[in-house]
Amino acid sequence: MTQKFLAPLQLSYRVEGQGPWLVMLSANPGDGRDFDAVVPQLAQRFRVLRLDWPGYGASPAPEPPSRAGASHFLDCFDAFMDALEIPAAHLLGNSVGANVAVRYALRKPQRVKSLVLVSPGGFTDHNAVTRAFCSLQGQVWFKRLLGSGFTRYYLRERNEWTRAMIARAGGEQATPAALQVNAAVWRSFLDPQHDLRGRCGGLQVPTLVISGKHDPVLPPKRDGRNCARAIPGARQLVLDCGHAPFAEVPQAFLAAVEPFWKELELSHAA
Repeated sequence: MTQKFLAPLQLSYRVEGQGPWLVMLSANPGDGRDFDAVVPQLAQRFRVLRLDWPGYGASPAPEPPSRAGASHFLDCFDAFMDALEIPAAHLLGNSVGANVAVRYALRKPQRVKSLVLVSPGGFTDHNAVTRAFCSLQGQVWFKRLLGSGFTRYYLRERNEWTRAMIARAGGEQATPAALQVNAAVWRSFLDPQHDLRGRCGGLQVPTLVISGKHDPVLPPKRDGRNCARAIPGARQLVLDCGHAPFAEVPQAFLAAVEPFWKELELSHAA
């Protein structure tokens, strides 16, 4: 694994393996290390790139940190793909990372080979409760009060990878700048641009939606189902876990995604 830093964009990323590009986009909070459990196997098939969002991992927060949000992440990712001259890639995103992946595919469909959307954000039927929840999560004082509590809440399984995610949430992701980024991203979930429910009807990208059966944030019977219905031809699989299947149940996750990519390879070879 090679850790790199794209200085002009102030973005850190990791690259390993050989083959077609697979770009992995994490949740909020989160960084490329969240995918540690599955990357060794995926790197046998793909050239895996894991991006650290601004404010997380080794990527510094934007100035001011309140600039962060799903749309800011999208623009950063778009510029990142251009800077690295990646012509096309498979995209795998978790939560806000899935939202960015879909929005990038809508913006530049010719550069997206497939989408794996894990607990995807942007497909919530908002009501007074969900709006109030996003607004509360968008307050820095509330994020500070929660510490790692919210991460503990949405990660159902405990193993070395989820414990590492919880430790990061209560440590490096609890710095003042990171908390401001975290809160700003939550506030952006109420922006009309974040809502993808009515925007994906023309999307022609092979898509797999993976949800956690016990995800309390983006439940499979609401957000996951909405996503699979919104994107033509998308399929949804539900795994026995919470918000981050790749870390909670990595072997079950790999067993779900690898046949999807294998099927694409066979269809292209036919």
